[in-house]
Amino acid sequence: MRSVLISSCLLGNPVRYDGRGVPHGDAVLARWLQEGRVVAVCPEVAGGMPIPRPPAEIEPGRNAASVLAGGARVVAVTGEDVTASFLHGAHEALAAAQARGIRMAVLKEGSPSCGSGYVYDGHFARRRQPGMGVTAQLLRGAGLYVFSEHQWAEAAAFLAELEAGDAR
Repeated sequence: MRSVLISSCLLGNPVRYDGRGVPHGDAVLARWLQEGRVVAVCPEVAGGMPIPRPPAEIEPGRNAASVLAGGARVVAVTGEDVTASFLHGAHEALAAAQARGIRMAVLKEGSPSCGSGYVYDGHFARRRQPGMGVTAQLLRGAGLYVFSEHQWAEAAAFLAELEAGDAR
């Protein structure tokens, strides 16, 4: 039975920057929890960031790939450079996945760590832009499939394909 990496906040754990969780009541997640498949991860907490913490965004005009390559920063609304914590947490998430042979993740959309379809533009004005968070980018670059909490059905279908391949 394959495990799935899941953003801890989606399980209701109060690990987000604002000290809240965002529990997701999807039937797929409930089934995976019952089956013992879920491996919870909060890259920002794993990277040493406190709860709560100031919101952070990838600096304007940059993306997660440039953060991973050392050409951009993740900055808190206070102006503090929190790049090192984001990078450390992303690598911790990848190590957790690799240690368990995990091939897929469902992560919190919009997060500068976990976003897979969009992130915020770096101006702290709640403006979305297409892109990925640092952890999602690192995981995808390492060959994991990354879904958001809006893609439970797609994630379940992908897991079924993985397990069908295992059975062959």
